[in-house]
Amino acid sequence: MIKAILKQVKRFPWVTNVTLYGSLFAGGDVVHQCFSGRENMDWKHTRNVAMVAFSFHGNFNFFWMRFLERHFPGSSARMVLRKLILDQTTAAPLATSVFYTGMSFLEGKNDIFQDWREKFFNTYRTGLMYWPFVQFLNFALVPLYVRTAFTGCCAFVWATFLCFSQQSGDGTAMAALAWMQGPASVTDISPQSTENNK
Repeated sequence: MIKAILKQVKRFPWVTNVTLYGSLFAGGDVVHQCFSGRENMDWKHTRNVAMVAFSFHGNFNFFWMRFLERHFPGSSARMVLRKLILDQTTAAPLATSVFYTGMSFLEGKNDIFQDWREKFFNTYRTGLMYWPFVQFLNFALVPLYVRTAFTGCCAFVWATFLCFSQQSGDGTAMAALAWMQGPASVTDISPQSTENNK
């Protein structure tokens, strides 16, 4: 079955990679809502996450991976390091910014940059504890035609964190850990309370 899936990925790389990436990103929102103990699912929020992931994140990652490989080909230590540094200094902040502003836009907020201003730097710093390890494996071991799909699988965990941060967190790993311990632990963690503690 895996061979059949990989065959389709090779045959239709853009469609399969972007579809898988967007679906897994939306799945991260579903997991966030389920673990948050909500009585009713907010499918509108999941739809918005999917729209941001399909329209930007999946497509951007697909072409970004090809851009990096074209300019820095191969999996030597030097090339992997170059791709990794460029990815974390260019793609990571752009993707985080688009998520926060895109979600705010789709939710009809008056100030679409408010979440970005309050949570971007915390989220970016948290991402530096996760993405460099993921992308190192991606650039060093994963074939180009499935790199976006691999990133999407890893983005499933990241999307769960982003959805939590966007709705009730502050972009820090500490807030996410408190949330994982139980919804009651998160009530004291908000952007306002963390600002007061700085």
